[in-house]
Amino acid sequence: MQKRKLGKSNLEVSALGLGCMGMSFSYGPPKDKTEMTFLLRAAVERGVTFFDTAEVYGPFINEELVGEALSPFRKQLVIATKFGFDLGPNFDPRGMKGAPGLNSRPEHIKQAAEGSLRRLKVDVIDLLYQHRVDPNVPIEDVAGAVKDLIQEGKVKHFGLSEAGAKTIRRAHAVQPVTAVQSEYSLWTRGPGKEVLPTLEELGIGFVPYSPLGRGFLTGKIDEKAEFDSSDFRSTLPRFTPEALKANQALIHLLASIGKRKKATPAQIALAWLLSQKPWIVPIPGTTKLHRLDENIGAVSVELTRNDLRDIDSASLEITVQGARYPEKLEKMTGL
Repeated sequence: MQKRKLGKSNLEVSALGLGCMGMSFSYGPPKDKTEMTFLLRAAVERGVTFFDTAEVYGPFINEELVGEALSPFRKQLVIATKFGFDLGPNFDPRGMKGAPGLNSRPEHIKQAAEGSLRRLKVDVIDLLYQHRVDPNVPIEDVAGAVKDLIQEGKVKHFGLSEAGAKTIRRAHAVQPVTAVQSEYSLWTRGPGKEVLPTLEELGIGFVPYSPLGRGFLTGKIDEKAEFDSSDFRSTLPRFTPEALKANQALIHLLASIGKRKKATPAQIALAWLLSQKPWIVPIPGTTKLHRLDENIGAVSVELTRNDLRDIDSASLEITVQGARYPEKLEKMTGL
C-alpha cells in the first residue's frame, strides 16, 4: 500500500483509509461484531493504516468496535474520531433521522475526547475532528479547546469536517488544522471550488468521505433499489428512484473508462480522487471483504492526463439529480 502525507503536518497514512461508520450505523442495523473485527484486521493486513470513526456512530459502539479490533496493531495505525453532537436520550440512531443537536462548547469537547479515549482504548487520539461546525460556538474557541487537548498529550492532530474556507482559515490561525474531511466524489464536487484551494494554500490534507457516493458509484444501485427504513439512504433526495435513474449516466461514464483500464466503476471513481492531489486520502467504507479488496485495487489504477480529461469533460456535462442531504442536515454543512 502506498503512503501519503496529510498536508504539511507529516501525518503519514495509507493512500486509502477505511471509513468504519457503516459497520455500526446509518446503513441498516449494526453488523456482526465478529465479522467486522475480521474485516478491520484484514484491512490492516492489506496495508491500510488510516481508520475513521466517530462517537455519534451508533452512538458509541463504532468507536468500541474499532478500539477493540485494532488494539493489537495500535502503534502502526492512525485512528481518527470526531466530536460535536449532543447525544442525549432523544437521539435516534437509525440513520440520524432524529438528528442530534450540535454541541462544540469547549467543556463538551473535552468530555467527548475523554469518552473517545476510553472507547478506543488509547492514551492519545491521533486525529480529532469537529464533526460539524457549530454556529453557536466561535470556531476559535473550538480550536482553542483542541489545542489544550494537544498540549495535554491527549490529541495529536486537529481536523474539521464539512467546514467552509473562512472557518478553516479562522481555526487554522489558532491551532494548525491537519486535515479537513468533507464529502467529495465525482457526484459531489462542491469542495473543489473554495475548500481545496484553501487547503493547498495552508498545507492541510483532505479526506473525502463517501468517495463512492454512498455506494452509488459502485454501479450496483439503480432505480429499483429498495432501502430499509434503518438505512440512511432512504431519507436522501439523491436516492429516490427518479434520481437514481437520472444519475445512471455517471455510472455509464465510469464503466466506459473502466473498460479500457480493466477496472471497476468504483476503482475509477477512487483513482480519480487519488489523482487530484497527492495530499488527498479517500476513506471508502465497506462491510464486505471483496469490496475492501476492490477498493484497495484502485491505488494501482493509473489514470493518464487523457483519462482525467475525458472523465472531467464528460462528468461536468452530467447534472446530478437530487440534493445530497435533507434540508435540515444540509444546513449543517459548509459553514
